[in-house]
Amino acid sequence: MGLRQKNILSLLSDKTNDYNDRVALGTKTPLGWKEFTYKGVGVLARKLGTYLIDTLEVKKGDKLTILSESKPEYGACMFAAALAGMTVVPLDIKLTKYELTSILSDCEPTVMLVSQHYLDTAKELQKNIPSIKHILIMDEPSYNQEFLSIHALPNARDAKWRRMGSKSTALIIYTSGTTGSPKGVEITYNNIFSQLEDLKVVMDHIIPSKHCRMLSILPMNHLFELTVGFSTFLNLGYSVYYALSLKPKDILSIMREKQINFMVVVPAFLKLLKTSIEAEFKNYSAVEKILFNIKYNLAQFIPFMNVRRLMFRKIHKQFGRHFKACLSGGAPLDIHVGKWFSRLGIKVYQGYGLSECSPVVSMNYDKRHDLASVGRALNSLEAKIDSETGELLVKGPAVMKGYHNQPELTATVITEDGWLHTGDIAEIRGGHIYITGRIKNMIVLSGGKKVFPEEVEAVLEKSSYFKEVCVFGHVRTFGSKDGTEEVTAVVVPTEEIIAQYNDEEIDKLVKGEVKQLALKLTPYKRPVNVIVHKEALPRTATNKVKRKEVKKLVTV
Repeated sequence: MGLRQKNILSLLSDKTNDYNDRVALGTKTPLGWKEFTYKGVGVLARKLGTYLIDTLEVKKGDKLTILSESKPEYGACMFAAALAGMTVVPLDIKLTKYELTSILSDCEPTVMLVSQHYLDTAKELQKNIPSIKHILIMDEPSYNQEFLSIHALPNARDAKWRRMGSKSTALIIYTSGTTGSPKGVEITYNNIFSQLEDLKVVMDHIIPSKHCRMLSILPMNHLFELTVGFSTFLNLGYSVYYALSLKPKDILSIMREKQINFMVVVPAFLKLLKTSIEAEFKNYSAVEKILFNIKYNLAQFIPFMNVRRLMFRKIHKQFGRHFKACLSGGAPLDIHVGKWFSRLGIKVYQGYGLSECSPVVSMNYDKRHDLASVGRALNSLEAKIDSETGELLVKGPAVMKGYHNQPELTATVITEDGWLHTGDIAEIRGGHIYITGRIKNMIVLSGGKKVFPEEVEAVLEKSSYFKEVCVFGHVRTFGSKDGTEEVTAVVVPTEEIIAQYNDEEIDKLVKGEVKQLALKLTPYKRPVNVIVHKEALPRTATNKVKRKEVKKLVTV
């Protein structure tokens, strides 16, 4: 039976039987490791599912929202909601109460599951959202508990689970930067199962072994994590561990302790990890540094990853000696970072997607492995380029049902014959997709020429003086070019530069560096305005710079 003909009930039953006592989900707590086996996830999911149906008397199609950091209970709650026939709305813990209120007013959930850490926020939200009738705690019960813990629920009887149709909404994912008018992406069971089927093919190429221990660092409310790091990996019988800290020291400690084989990451984390490892080079002797450089240059001619890992075994010891590959998504991969890890014997597979496509569209996993490409479209998807705009269009069973309560908005992104407008500018060469920019970020100059900020950023980010770069179009409000856009770059210098120089010197150094690097660009693409900013730029949960917020931060 193909995955698409299956349903969530048989999936949960099959996996808990197939993998039983194998660790499914785990996280490190101050008291040690908390680990759920596949059987344990199933038991907790069924307990909560029974309680939702029999005691809380939820109706089929009711919404259940989750406000929590990533933890093993999160997975059990996802399955429980499906067993009870509910739609899950995962919330971003980094959002403000105003933003959360806006989302919850739009989807009107009846049940809220919350970790102890965010209970006060949940109580405040319940006062403002009349639809929330019940709050349950996801953590182990503690004394003087005001709300019931899911762990304290009675064991499940033989409940009659609610079978959901393939077109039923399984998830509503609210995209980043939600304010005012929320945009909820409705993901169906058919969307999820099409991704599971396609991604199984991908993972069989990347990790042919029967069992894999993977480390998850992305928040569970993010669809990339839910589809790949959670659903796909549990479907394959992997053990998934959650890291509560993104500090390289803590990540490396978990990798060694749990002998991690694989990670799902965002490019910014890979950059951070590379910087952390390179910082250790300072402790190398002069001879060791020379030997490293010789081996690093030699590695590009050695096709065998196992041999490369042996060449750099000192570094692999920090990773726990079992780490072989990672899947990067959520933002464009820095090719130099990807090559660096590859030389060391760690493959970086770049993926591409968007929430509206459940979310994975393509994965770069074939032998060609061009790091500049995001690979071919997944098996069940078609991809083409709009000949007029250069926009990437996608069609197939992973395309969302639509935006929650917004049919007009849905019609603007999905054509009548099912093609999804991705909003990304791309090229397809030899079947491989190359993303070159975002339509909404595009800067239109006075002469009608178009500039994509991503292209300018890629050039400026090569400077060792710059920690962060954000490029956008600033609209002029004076002179003959009033109302037209100019290319503007906001640069955050590294801590070393800020510590070494005064403001005037930093300003001169940054502008000189931008001017020099920009010579690689066609003249009209070069920044007209350069702004030095010393604070970290605002980012989304997947570490994408919030361009609109950066615009508000600075004055030109």
